[in-house]
Amino acid sequence: MLPINLSGKRALVAGVADDNGFGFAIAKALATAGASVCVATWPPALNIFLNLIERGKIDDSRRLADGSLLTFERIYPLDAVYDTLESAPEEIRENKRYKELGDFSISGLVKRFTDDFGAQPLDIVVHSLANGPEVKKPLLEVSRNGYLAAISASAYSMVSLVQHFGPIMRPGGSFNSLTYMASERAIPGYGGGMSSAKAALESDTRLLAFEAGRKWGVRVNTISAGPLASRAASAIGIIEKMVAYCAENSPLPDALDAIDVGHTAAFLASDLAKGITATTVYVDKGYHSMGMGANVTSL
Repeated sequence: MLPINLSGKRALVAGVADDNGFGFAIAKALATAGASVCVATWPPALNIFLNLIERGKIDDSRRLADGSLLTFERIYPLDAVYDTLESAPEEIRENKRYKELGDFSISGLVKRFTDDFGAQPLDIVVHSLANGPEVKKPLLEVSRNGYLAAISASAYSMVSLVQHFGPIMRPGGSFNSLTYMASERAIPGYGGGMSSAKAALESDTRLLAFEAGRKWGVRVNTISAGPLASRAASAIGIIEKMVAYCAENSPLPDALDAIDVGHTAAFLASDLAKGITATTVYVDKGYHSMGMGANVTSL
């Protein structure tokens, strides 16, 4: 047996707010492999997520193979478009969903982590963050602010996580993020600058892997996941069609399960993958390999 063993490792999964997205599935897979898991949640969704846990609403999803419930070592607030608390506009800092949370920035999260766990407390960081406020708009109609917002929340946030968490990672640590094939092929309906953000994320993965690998001895990879009809993805507006189309046209003709991505993330975070960095790993039932629809029989 060649097990994925993450015992003794601590993970942070940034971008978990419910139980049906990739972030939750990754957190569950990491915990199943033995890691201690902390999560960071967008402040407007934090109380909802805490209530789901406290009221037992997601106990079925939290159930692990041994019958125990997935528990989080810490649940932190995080708005990853802000590197420091001072960089957040006053209307955000004074907003009722933010005001009582303390420092919800990336640097604030680093401080919370070191205060809670010491100087080098972390082995695994997972970036499960994406937002495009104009995602339903075709690129030709996207505003500059909407485009830059998508880049900031979905791509630069990964750069900032590596910048800030790299120094507190243990040697051999792993950073992983989530991308999508719109980074390299046109996906009509996936707009708002999100395709550009995913392309930037993949490009940054390669350079971050080199720089952070040389500086801190950590690895940086990204998972190109197939479409998933999560609550967050519903913002796209056509996610059900995307899922159905990929299932119909993939070499493995069924819909992707979030845990497939979770298992891949656990592997990439483990010592079994210590030779893998700067890589985009496809977990999409093989859809990325297709150059023609599966049901096209003639030209």
